Amino acid sequence: MLTSPMPEIQLAAERCTGCGLCQDFCPVNVFEMVEIDGRRLPSAVRADDCWACDTCVGQCPTGALRVVEAGSARGYSPVQRDGRDARTRASALTAEQQRLYRTWSETLMQVLRLRWSPVAITLIPAGAALPDAPQPREKLRYCQSLMAARRGKTLLMPANCHACPDGTTILGLTEIPAKLASGELYIRFGKLATIEAARQMVAERPRLEPRSIQATLVSPLAEAVLPPGVVAVIAQPEQMMWLCMAASFYTGRRFDFKVSGYNAQCVETTLIPLTSGKINISLGCYGCRASSDIGDDLMFMGIPAAEMPALIDGLMALGRKAIPDSRAKIYLPPLT
Repeated sequence: MLTSPMPEIQLAAERCTGCGLCQDFCPVNVFEMVEIDGRRLPSAVRADDCWACDTCVGQCPTGALRVVEAGSARGYSPVQRDGRDARTRASALTAEQQRLYRTWSETLMQVLRLRWSPVAITLIPAGAALPDAPQPREKLRYCQSLMAARRGKTLLMPANCHACPDGTTILGLTEIPAKLASGELYIRFGKLATIEAARQMVAERPRLEPRSIQATLVSPLAEAVLPPGVVAVIAQPEQMMWLCMAASFYTGRRFDFKVSGYNAQCVETTLIPLTSGKINISLGCYGCRASSDIGDDLMFMGIPAAEMPALIDGLMALGRKAIPDSRAKIYLPPLT
């Protein structure tokens, strides 16, 4: 069983208005409103269920709530059923694999002029060996881990390191909380018009079997720890255009991307490419844009690892003429 120290939920009672938004928005029903000294205040009656997702903190209109991590998430020690530390048993990449991933990364960075590193994504199945990779000091959302990986961080995150119950449900780390399954929470966030629309959105999104995945692993592609299932690119629309053209360089095919604005990184950038074997684009979502430093000018692409060789070859070909010609604005009339 994966365990980590429980977060501490702190309430500045003098600032609390008793509005109850923390109770309404908590995805796992940590709070109940109670009478204390004649005032209506939230009580964390199910504090052990807290994910430290900070939804209550973000929704509190007076800043009365704070969720403090009680210890480091690094305290998790993955142990196999035979009692041995799983991290010591995960196979390392071969020298050939390391060279391949570095070449992919260098090509993407140089030809597209990316600012941020492409990200290697691996979903580690339940029971599989885990690599010896760093875990975050505090709980993170999956989308936050991707943003950290593009800046050079490698992060191994078992379920107890994840702060977003939505993402962990979709990626197969946990069961789905009732407020998410019913669609109720999406209505409270004002994301959808009706409960029927919210339930439809939940029904349409793919998700893996609960507890079929034991950890997510992200890293800069050039520093991949395990073979990635998906390579994520965070880039501007012009750079995404060239990636699309590179992916269709040898086929001329057009793409039917699945984009919604909901569950961007877990569904659109990761799970759809992983399960369909096709590239997918995402414009981002409420959660990833509200909880990370992603710029308003950036979007996302998930590329199945099996598609990378052809895409890299196509991108290199485009880089010899089409890309430099376009960026030089060769058809732009001269100013007179």
